[in-house]
Amino acid sequence: MALRFSANLSWLFPELPALPARLEAAAAAGFGAVEAAWPAGCPAQELRAAAERARVRIALLNTPPGDPEAGELGLAAVPGRQAAFRQGLEAAVHYARAVGCPRIHVMAGRVPLGTDRAAVAGEMETTFIENLRYTADLLSQEDMIGLLEPINNRITDPRYYLNTPHQAAAILEKVGRPNLKLQLDLFHCQIMDGNLSRNLETYFPLIGHIQIAQVPGRHEPDSPGELNFPYIFELLESLGYTGYVGCEYAPKGEWACRSEPHGQGQAQTSWLGTVQRQAGPGGTGSGCHPYLGMRALS
Repeated sequence: MALRFSANLSWLFPELPALPARLEAAAAAGFGAVEAAWPAGCPAQELRAAAERARVRIALLNTPPGDPEAGELGLAAVPGRQAAFRQGLEAAVHYARAVGCPRIHVMAGRVPLGTDRAAVAGEMETTFIENLRYTADLLSQEDMIGLLEPINNRITDPRYYLNTPHQAAAILEKVGRPNLKLQLDLFHCQIMDGNLSRNLETYFPLIGHIQIAQVPGRHEPDSPGELNFPYIFELLESLGYTGYVGCEYAPKGEWACRSEPHGQGQAQTSWLGTVQRQAGPGGTGSGCHPYLGMRALS
């Protein structure tokens, strides 16, 4: 089965200010699904209407970040913010239900300013586990999946609490709820640990969503960098991955805006169009390597 890609509207099509317009651009670029951080300022009915017009699924949303002016980026593991976290979670569930989104990234949050990471690690883990059990109970009523994403603290966010797949897997085991999964962003995983093949194989049973970007620039997967995405995509297929691969990167190359041949009339992003044409409607096609030669369309 060919991989399915999701456009992260918080990163892609930055020239368009509104999420519905970005969603429509994603559909025109060949994406069958989209995802986003907390969609502040965009009414759910507007996003759902855009998705229905474009025939695009909304695959993933984040919980609210908390108070950005206070430096917050998620609340699930932050001691003393349990009430605010639960209020934000309920808002996220309400929004996800309204737009038909089945997955919510439960943002752990940052180590509080002025505290030592090691000194508060135990309290933060206890808070996280307590909030995740509450989350799992609430999401089970909606048939939704909660996701935990490790974010690297070497480059992207030095104060973020959840940093590695190993840490996330240990917390998921302690929580023990089947509707909580790992959201593995290969950009963060490469920076923190590398060893992507083994990590994908080890944590595959826990994975509920994958995100990609090239390292170190965090641009398109066919941009210069450390990661061999043709190999990674093949590995994901061989493992039987059926979820979405979220494209969470800062666009650097141009979007190809030509129509597809044979009357399909669908524009494609440079690398995505190549992947989809080489994979073909049935997956890998007849003896054709599905992901080689991801280059900009002429």
